[in-house]
Amino acid sequence: MAFWKKLLGNDSPKPVDYYQEGKDLFTAGKFHEALTSFRLALKASPGDVIVLQEIAMCYTRIGMTEEAAKTYRHVLQKDPVASGAHYGLAFILMRGERSEEAIPHLEAFLAHPPRGADAGPHVEHARSTLAQLRGEMYDSSTEPPL
Repeated sequence: MAFWKKLLGNDSPKPVDYYQEGKDLFTAGKFHEALTSFRLALKASPGDVIVLQEIAMCYTRIGMTEEAAKTYRHVLQKDPVASGAHYGLAFILMRGERSEEAIPHLEAFLAHPPRGADAGPHVEHARSTLAQLRGEMYDSSTEPPL
């Protein structure tokens, strides 16, 4: 049946899922291409904080840290508890030798940590980094499981 629809021109093309395309490109290390796809996804869903965070991660990977920071701050204006934005912004601030400004973002990230199997290493990293910034010793065995 599909063959006849294609032959007769009745088979309409499926719309492109630009968000998924961007995720796939990001995973493949094609950050510029992923950025383009995420921008197209943002046109389809203006202001989407998930897409904006993906854009910020692309900016970070291609070295546009000021744009990444600006995008993370924009996300936080829309959703003050967006854990991914707090996490990303904290580490950008630390790279810019603004560690004191990173502390509240790490605290906010840990106050509302993401859930899921892949979240554990990020939560551990945030906990140990925060302890280091505070000059404390960090013992992961005393932390509650995720």
